[in-house]
Amino acid sequence: MRFTPKSMHKFQYIVGIFVLLYLANVKAVAQNPAIDPAIGNLIQDAIYFTDLYVSPAADAAVYQAASSWVNTPQKAELWDFTLGLHVNTFFVPKSDRSFRLNNSDLSFFQIEGQDSALTPTALGSDQYVTLSGVLGGSDVSLKSPEGVDREVVVYPYIQGSLGIGFGTEAIAKFSPTINLKNVSYQVYGLGFKHSISQYFTKIEDKKFYISALVAYAKEDLSVNFLDVETQYGNLGFNALNSLIDTWQFQINGSKKWSKFELSSGIIANTSEFEYKVKGEKGAIEEILPLQDVLNGELKSIARNKFNCIGEVSGRLDFNRFFVQTTLAFGKFVNSNVSLQYKF
Repeated sequence: MRFTPKSMHKFQYIVGIFVLLYLANVKAVAQNPAIDPAIGNLIQDAIYFTDLYVSPAADAAVYQAASSWVNTPQKAELWDFTLGLHVNTFFVPKSDRSFRLNNSDLSFFQIEGQDSALTPTALGSDQYVTLSGVLGGSDVSLKSPEGVDREVVVYPYIQGSLGIGFGTEAIAKFSPTINLKNVSYQVYGLGFKHSISQYFTKIEDKKFYISALVAYAKEDLSVNFLDVETQYGNLGFNALNSLIDTWQFQINGSKKWSKFELSSGIIANTSEFEYKVKGEKGAIEEILPLQDVLNGELKSIARNKFNCIGEVSGRLDFNRFFVQTTLAFGKFVNSNVSLQYKF
């Protein structure tokens, strides 16, 4: 189809009509007397609470996905294939298990019986506070969401690596969905490792090895959230889903003695976060698309984050079997133990 100046003007006119109709609809919804204006304050509190509650867990998910990509910096030959079972152990720091919630920080809810309370994050305990407010002339009361209630989080995953030539290795990792108390988590990703030391024979002759890795990981984190019952029905905030896209670059170096190899590395990654509420929609959706509104507002806390992480590991060779222990450290500490088999 060919656009002429005349047809282009018609197109712009039609688009303008749709925009005006949309804005008129938004204004009508905002002025709908069936909607208590307090719903805006409720949304504001939900966004504020979400940021404090879920951010530590989302940051921790990035650390867990970042660890133990590289079995060895040594050059992989064409079609070399290694499959490993990994068990990841994440130590939850005390500072990320709770946050201070004050009535002065809230616009809709108030903490029952107190002005301030220490409230668990998604990484925290199973304690809670009761929050109350008034919507549409009716009392609204709910328990704040609880945490995973563990000081150590353990989950397994599988990882495979395949030599694809020129000293390059393709690496894939996948974990099933791990269901913990109030939290579920899954990670999968793909990376490519390239041997740098292969270009320096004098270095490899002394059994020193260097590699570089570029990888992408997808972390999918869901937590039980605000179960808000009102005269409009349940508001549909029952679960909060965090989708995290992480791009990672790292340099690893190692020294091998007989059947033991000691490695260290520096990891730099950047993560993009997306938050969405999930749950059965309430009757309020007939007059206000509340979930869509809240999901739009959640974009304001979905900040990109950069991490610099150190990593050390030891790998022991038992013919075609390998046992490896890895420790990653920075803001958090994450350990990984794996059993690998080279086909």
